[in-house]
Amino acid sequence: MHTVETNLILSADVAKRKLRRMAFEVAERNAGCDALIIAGVSGNGVVVAKNMMDELRQILPIPMELIIITINKHQPLEVSIDTTMNFDDKTIIVVDDVADSGRTLLYALKPLLSFRPRSIQTLALVERSHKLFPVQTDYRGLSIATTLQEHILVKVNGEEISGVYLQ
Repeated sequence: MHTVETNLILSADVAKRKLRRMAFEVAERNAGCDALIIAGVSGNGVVVAKNMMDELRQILPIPMELIIITINKHQPLEVSIDTTMNFDDKTIIVVDDVADSGRTLLYALKPLLSFRPRSIQTLALVERSHKLFPVQTDYRGLSIATTLQEHILVKVNGEEISGVYLQ
């Protein structure tokens, strides 16, 4: 019988190393920044965002705040943020587990566009090469070419990434 586990593409240890490497990239690019807002897309994007913040806090001594962006999968124009903060002149990193077509990251940007942020950057643990929307990931742990029929599954156990699988 075919199981998801036979298609492991990132173990928990490798995923953690990829997050650490991306954290150094984020820190280098944002060295002069006075604060960061890490915006996790609800679901596994929040888990990746929390893990990224843990890594960043070890190397970048600036204030960071986690916010959650929730997208209605059936009505993707319905996007909400779990805070009422003003994002003017802020540096925001939008985080998701997998960047596929670019659709989720595009819709995740919608509530931020009513402000004038200093910078909006995007981060994904895994990026697939099926872009349909003009959203580029600034930071990616793994870029992978897949067929349109294949799917990437990021498995989490609580707040930890336990593995990434190709289905």
